[in-house]
Amino acid sequence: MKKYRNTIEFEVEGPYALFSDPVMRVGGEKTSYHIPTYEALKGIVESIYWKPTIMWIIDAVRIMKPIQTETKGIRPIAYNGGNELAYYTYLKDVKYQVRAHFVPNLNQINLVDDRNDNKHHNIAKRMVQRGGRRDVFLGTRECQAFVEPCVFGEGESYYDMMDGEVGYGYMYHGITYAEEAVLEEDKDKMTVRFWKPVMKKGGIIEFIRPEECTQKRVIRKMEAKIFENGKNFTGLEEFTSEEVGE
Repeated sequence: MKKYRNTIEFEVEGPYALFSDPVMRVGGEKTSYHIPTYEALKGIVESIYWKPTIMWIIDAVRIMKPIQTETKGIRPIAYNGGNELAYYTYLKDVKYQVRAHFVPNLNQINLVDDRNDNKHHNIAKRMVQRGGRRDVFLGTRECQAFVEPCVFGEGESYYDMMDGEVGYGYMYHGITYAEEAVLEEDKDKMTVRFWKPVMKKGGIIEFIRPEECTQKRVIRKMEAKIFENGKNFTGLEEFTSEEVGE
């Protein structure tokens, strides 16, 4: 597994997680996948450190604890008003190691001056040490989690001694938004991606990149949000103290 120069590695842990396909979240019951989705892990990394100048690529996840589920009766607000009983099946007592790196977002043509790999990498590593800039969730807001730095592959995983591999079939990978589109065919669209993950010995799942997903479906046309400092993005000033290491 390749490790990039601007890689970050961290461990994320929480009492519950709910990883599901958002296309199917139209109400009623929800059931978590047994493993984290690429999109959920990308959301965690962006809670640690996000800027429109860069795009995070999730390289791999390592499942540290045994996969267990728990079903709870929930009364969410119904679309037609009021409350209705629904059953949510969560993963419980979860812990993952994550490896990720970033690439420049070439669609953000107004932030060319902010394309400084060394600066962003240093800030991201500091944010991992701090546990993230924003609250971290495992798939959904009610599943709060905590982040701390680690060395990917170190420590004991429940799946270190597993035989063979485990395939998870056709599974949701993530959503490509217009402002993060790499392929020409994904420009000006919102596209949902799918893939077939495999867990290898050690509980390791290596992700393919978004542009490598061949199974996808266009949800709708979408205009890319182009950020411009001082107009619709004040983030350059927001990160000033972090860029100088305060």
